[in-house]
Amino acid sequence: MMARVCSKLALRPFLPADAPLLAEIFRASIAELTSDDYSATQQEAWASTADDEAAFAARLANALTLLGTIDGSPLGFASLAGAERIDMLYVHPAAAGQGVGTMLIDALEKLAASRGAGRLTADVSDSAQDFFRRRGFVATQRNSVPLGNEWLANTTMEKRLPAKEGAQ
Repeated sequence: MMARVCSKLALRPFLPADAPLLAEIFRASIAELTSDDYSATQQEAWASTADDEAAFAARLANALTLLGTIDGSPLGFASLAGAERIDMLYVHPAAAGQGVGTMLIDALEKLAASRGAGRLTADVSDSAQDFFRRRGFVATQRNSVPLGNEWLANTTMEKRLPAKEGAQ
């Protein structure tokens, strides 16, 4: 009989001590998962937004930030800013396609809906649009975002959420 190893996906809340590791996940995700859509200088400008570790940690702490883990190791994170806006969703390239991003988005959707939000919005990189589209998000607006000396394009996407249970 062969033993089968199953990795266990789980969620946990952000802790301030997580900020350096999440900054590394952020940078690795940009470096390895966005090169088909963004130039090296655009990627560098984008990744540099995590260089100020205190500001990056504050951004995570000021939102509802969840970590996706596999066997206890954080491999991705997502944050909900306010009631309806997904501020960040990043998964380490080594864990891409293993369900971490889906688990994070599903959790944010449930949390937002339970708080009465009627929709979720996200400013989605060109590289992540298919991921969001498969989860029911639709494009509503194209954006150009200045970062340092670069301009990055992204798309605002939206998903309508079901009405909160028990609401009349």
